Amino acid sequence: MAKYTLQINGKRYQTEADPDTPLLWVLRDNLGLVGTKFGCGIAQCGACTIHLNGEATRACVLPVSSVGSAKVTTIEGLSANGDHPVQKAWEAVDAPQCGYCQAGQIMTAVAFLKRTPKPTTEQIETAMSGNICRCGTYHRIREAVALAAK
Repeated sequence: MAKYTLQINGKRYQTEADPDTPLLWVLRDNLGLVGTKFGCGIAQCGACTIHLNGEATRACVLPVSSVGSAKVTTIEGLSANGDHPVQKAWEAVDAPQCGYCQAGQIMTAVAFLKRTPKPTTEQIETAMSGNICRCGTYHRIREAVALAAK
């Protein structure tokens, strides 16, 4: 076990973990930040997406030992009241069905819109294609991203 000081959602957390423990499990099991979900464990579905220094990153394959002093943002840190423009757009178009993938979808959309504030439909589809929605609400997700861009 090693000791880590992590910067998450604007706060400093101290925890112990094996160096190869994925950040996902440190967030969920050690720190109680359970908004980030486990989906596949191989960085293919996007349910575990967080921001590492503002970039969408899959927490299920990111060893805690590689985080260092990077700033981590989880869905809990996106906004205090769920009023981030992307979260509001998600609600406005009723994007989620079961909701399991939505934290990862939202975190991917936020990072994408920071890089591409006025996206085309094609750009939205490409950016969001790495996130799987088992319920198939892709049309509403696409609509929410477009709405948030406005």
